[in-house]
Amino acid sequence: MNIVLGVIGSDCHSVGNKILEAFFGEAGFHVVNLGVMVTQEEFIDAAVESDAKAILVSSLYGHGEIDCEGLRQKCIERGLEDVVLYVGGNLVVGKTPFDEIERKFKAMGFDRIFPPNADLNQAAEDLRTDIAARGAHA
Repeated sequence: MNIVLGVIGSDCHSVGNKILEAFFGEAGFHVVNLGVMVTQEEFIDAAVESDAKAILVSSLYGHGEIDCEGLRQKCIERGLEDVVLYVGGNLVVGKTPFDEIERKFKAMGFDRIFPPNADLNQAAEDLRTDIAARGAHA
């Protein structure tokens, strides 16, 4: 099952990205890791080219809201309406309650939002569940 992951925008935090690549690879996913400073178009191109079932976006520098705005719509425009879209990290600047962050990103079309200390085993389980659910509707 192919997934695409990377760090969006001008964010160059690479350690978490490598951890995610190793974890999801060990969990049985085929990971296309785009690395850091990835544009929305690069995520979408990689998902189309690899027939990915999910795009996992990381952002640690607090500008995730700006960098992620419009990604779901661009996915739809490129025929990826069923792609599972996850985002995680330090997505906003300051001390915003996580439930508020989650609400914002869900309104932007993300399926799940993860804080920096997310349980990766739970994330992998959620990913399998969400991909299977999308496959049932495709």
